[in-house]
Amino acid sequence: MSGDRSKKIGVLMGGLSREREVSLRSGQAVLEALQRLGYAVVGIDVDATVAKALEREKIEVAFLALHGRYGEDGCIQGLLEILSIPYTGSSVLASSVAMDKYLTKEIAARLGLATAPDHFWDGHRDGFEALQGKIDESATWVVKPSREGSTIGMAKVQGREQLEAALRQASQFDSQVLIEQFIAGREVTVAILGEELFPIVEIAPKHGFFDFAAKYQSNETEYHCPADLPEALAARLRQDLRRLYQRLGCEGVARADFIIDAAGTPYFLEINTLPGMTATSLVPKAAKAAGVSFDQLVEKILLTARLKNRED
Repeated sequence: MSGDRSKKIGVLMGGLSREREVSLRSGQAVLEALQRLGYAVVGIDVDATVAKALEREKIEVAFLALHGRYGEDGCIQGLLEILSIPYTGSSVLASSVAMDKYLTKEIAARLGLATAPDHFWDGHRDGFEALQGKIDESATWVVKPSREGSTIGMAKVQGREQLEAALRQASQFDSQVLIEQFIAGREVTVAILGEELFPIVEIAPKHGFFDFAAKYQSNETEYHCPADLPEALAARLRQDLRRLYQRLGCEGVARADFIIDAAGTPYFLEINTLPGMTATSLVPKAAKAAGVSFDQLVEKILLTARLKNRED
């Protein structure tokens, strides 16, 4: 969209996923930024009546501040396409594919990105015996729902007993589960907005690893931006993200996470097509390091809004 401040913008937040509370915080921060910028904007708490709310409020542009299922997986994007309401973020297809960690890893591997050894487990189809002989029980593995965000349902395990418990837990959130070999190293995240790449952020939790508690419930995670990395490695990370972003057909802002092992190899973990947008979230941190204020970042994202299924 253009910078036309007469168009009515709806900030879609909340939603039906397990990331609802995080989404409400993102949405409120975006709403307040757009109000400061002088846009005609309202917040819409997304539920099963969202289509009626969009019609009632006469929304002309949707700013998506949703996270997780129904908001980040192509569902709301499909509804907005049908209603002919331009929206921020990626298309139906790109959103859906990127939400699936296992599928995205397969695409990343075909592009030449380094990925950790993994296994796929389907709780509807497979029993624990399906993994017999495939899993090195002496190794450490990370178990996570394939189609959830914010590290929900994720566990680090070793041995059959822990693995089975983690599979039971993860399958409560998604029948499709990714079992990924644990790689010790430095976790970094790289953000992109269209053609603009932001400084890399290193995430350094003081205890354990960067799970839901470390993200949202602890003050003991440190962030370093820009991350202290050799330029060649930083360039590779930026190139890896750009190639995946383009191959998936992503639009607007996205963020990819990597682990850098002791040998300096960056292993791709996942890509997020609707990353957190509170003032202290990772993308705003990266943008700030590039001299882009939170309000400027929000407006840049807003100006990318469009209908993706039409090329007129």
